[in-house]
Amino acid sequence: MSEAVNIRILDREYTVGVDPDERESLLAAARLLETKMREVRGSNRMAAVDRVAVLAALNLAHELEQLRNEHRARDRELTRTLAELNRKLDALPSTD
Repeated sequence: MSEAVNIRILDREYTVGVDPDERESLLAAARLLETKMREVRGSNRMAAVDRVAVLAALNLAHELEQLRNEHRARDRELTRTLAELNRKLDALPSTD
């Protein structure tokens, strides 16, 4: 069953429904978003909140895409390494 959680971002409060087992993850995401939005806004307190939100979301999406690309590159490298190990094992003389 979903529960209501109050989240404060840039001095505005939002109520969000969340499953109890996802509550901590949501709060962590809210803290991350708050941090990013404050970074984007910087000292310009007059910046439009919607613009700050879009730029923060763009920054977070960019970071996520970079992590995904790094993950794909590691997966490719691991696949190559495993294939090479399999070739080496296949080349060993049989002990039968």
